[in-house]
Amino acid sequence: MNVINQNTTATFDPERNALSQSQEFIAFACELGVLRFGEFKTKAGRLSPYFFNAGLFNHGAALSRLCDFYAHKIIASGVQFDVLFGPAYKGIPLAAGTAIALAKLGYDTPYTYNRKEAKDHGEGGVLVGAPMKGRVLIIDDVISAGTSVRESVEMIRQAGATPAAVVIALDRQERGEGALSAVQEVEQNIGVPVLNIARLTDLIQYLADQPELKASLAAVNNYRSRYGVT
Repeated sequence: MNVINQNTTATFDPERNALSQSQEFIAFACELGVLRFGEFKTKAGRLSPYFFNAGLFNHGAALSRLCDFYAHKIIASGVQFDVLFGPAYKGIPLAAGTAIALAKLGYDTPYTYNRKEAKDHGEGGVLVGAPMKGRVLIIDDVISAGTSVRESVEMIRQAGATPAAVVIALDRQERGEGALSAVQEVEQNIGVPVLNIARLTDLIQYLADQPELKASLAAVNNYRSRYGVT
């Protein structure tokens, strides 16, 4: 990130710790219906008591606030990087929005994203935006099976750059086919650290503080006992 000197209305508060940010984020997601409770079937065929749909951050104010959470997480983590990368498709607005949010905090950050299919005219290729070089920070919503991250890491390395980390909104902390979660598999097998705005344990803490969601708390705790990882 390049620090820029400019007067901005946004500020970064180092005292705003990760716990308070995660609780704010979960409350925000619930308010918008992005995070819902009930019974939902996952891709793995499991019946989950909650559902997170980042596609519902679908208007300007919501996207702006979401990307503020990403920007604060990135700065607080201290991760060193040179460019943001948003994998198609959900990662594209996240990378652009986070670049804007970082700029408001005084960090001028280039960003790039990919097309699903290579373009054979104009600038050509699959990458659009800033050059893919140096340390690349991947921005996405969640990691389900890790496929998108593996593809992103391959593109980054093919471009001669280095993956710095992945930042996601919610870590479900849920086992995949083996003993590890998708996030743990990315960190262990691909060797890229994964940062999150909130985790399943943060969601459980939020539910514990909301008496009207007592039934959802019990269901989420049961689900975590059955499928969760530490």
